[in-house]
Formats: sequence, structure tokens, C-alpha cells
Amino acid sequence: MPTHPEIILLTIFPAAPGGGNLAPIIPDATGLSAEAMRAIAAQHGHESGFVLPPEDPASADRRFRFFVPEHEMEMCGHATLGAAWLLRQRGEAQGAMLRIETLSGPVRALFDGDGVEVTQPEGQAEPLLDREQVLAALDIDTSDLADVPVQNAATSRVKTLVPLRDLARLHALAPNPDAVRAACEAIGSTGLYPYALAGAATAHARQFPRNSGYPEDAATGIAATALYAGLRALAAAPPRLVVRQGEAMGRPSEMLVRRDPQGVGLRLSGRVEFAGRH
Repeated sequence: MPTHPEIILLTIFPAAPGGGNLAPIIPDATGLSAEAMRAIAAQHGHESGFVLPPEDPASADRRFRFFVPEHEMEMCGHATLGAAWLLRQRGEAQGAMLRIETLSGPVRALFDGDGVEVTQPEGQAEPLLDREQVLAALDIDTSDLADVPVQNAATSRVKTLVPLRDLARLHALAPNPDAVRAACEAIGSTGLYPYALAGAATAHARQFPRNSGYPEDAATGIAATALYAGLRALAAAPPRLVVRQGEAMGRPSEMLVRRDPQGVGLRLSGRVEFAGRH
């Protein structure tokens, strides 16, 4: 087992200096145990991505695993994007596509020069009928909501989409993490994702995770794709959605979600920057 694996720090989805989500990426995690991976995520306090050989080389080029300080995740959008970008920069992903195994199923990284998009299923969304515990966790009431349903939506993991009437109310939220966790456990969600629309093609959002080891995320790609799935269920999804996140944390982030040009699934993209080496 390697005692000192190479750890590359990337900033993913930055919209301005100091923005984006920092992700430690381990480009060769061969030999690392699950507990060693979790310990690396705990040491850095961020979602971390680990690149491994595929279990089935006939159907995949790499296997990615993802950990937060508390546990392993099935899928992490920004760590997938960052790891694929890093492999491209290192000359280890030279074709137009990288086939990736994840616990949530196969995904693809699609390259256009240094740019990369990550595929996700179209997902699904359904109205959340019993929303009282969610509203209480966020310390809001029905007067704060936009005139569309609260939804549980997912492309990889369930996120609870809470539509707010305005951006000021979104940025004023200060939920109790224990209340968020209890609400998420009650409704089978991995995070509350309140959002406010700013026109037809831009959304501002915040992510309060159920149990990740920190109270808020600066950028959550899987939540952004879940939001697109939720808007599509409401017949309100534009061809290309800009999702702004992290603004209330002072870490402005921007994610782009669009329908796959071939009409199957979604694509997630955004900026990736080198942030250091550990």
C-alpha cells in the first residue's frame, strides 16, 4: 500500500478568484484501502476523488471512487470533472472520451481540447408532499416559496429542491446541520438544495448536505444536474442551465448543465484550475 500517494489539489467550478470547490484528486490510488481514502478526505475536509484501474477493462478505462470526511459517495460531479481534466493534462486520457466506472453506474468524460463534460442520466423528479420538516430545517415557511413544488430529484443521488421566491431569502438561510440531517433522513435525501431562478436559464442555489462532515458545499455538480431534472419535470428546463452556487459562502461557483446533443441524458461542465500539490 502506498504510504504517500500523490495528491493534486484542483479548484473546480470557480466563477471568480476564491470561488469553486477544492477537490483533492489522487491520480493513482492503486493499493489504497477504503479507510485510507476516507482519511485523506477527512484530512483535507473536502470531497476527494480516487482514480483506479477499471474492474472491467472491456467497458471502462478507469474506475473513480469518491469520499467525503464521513463516508464514501456513489458519485461526485466536481471530482469526476476534475479527475478527468487532470488525466487529460497528464496525457493519460488522449482520446475524445474516457469511460468511467462509478458506484452509481457508468459515466463518460467527453473532451474538446482542454474542456471536459461529464455525462449524467436524465434523472427523475417527483413532488415532495410532506415538506414541513424541510421548511422547518431551513427556517422558512410557505410564504418564502416560489409557486412550484418542492421536489426530490436525482440523476445520481437524491437532492431536495426547494424553490424560493427571491435571491435575498436564499442567501439569508442559516440552517442547523442537525435539523438538515434529520429532515434528509426522513425523506430519503442526501441534501437540501434551495434555489432561486434569475430568468429562464440561470439559477442560484445552495447545498446543505445530509452527512458529509461540513455544513455547506460551494459547488455540487450532482445537485445541479438534479435541479435540471426537476425543472424538466416542471417543463421549465432551458437547453442550457447556468447554476450559481457558493455565493453566500464567499466562494462563487458556476456550473453548466445541458441536454446531451444526441438527446440521451445530461452533460455537466465548468472551469477547472490547478490549486497545488500535497
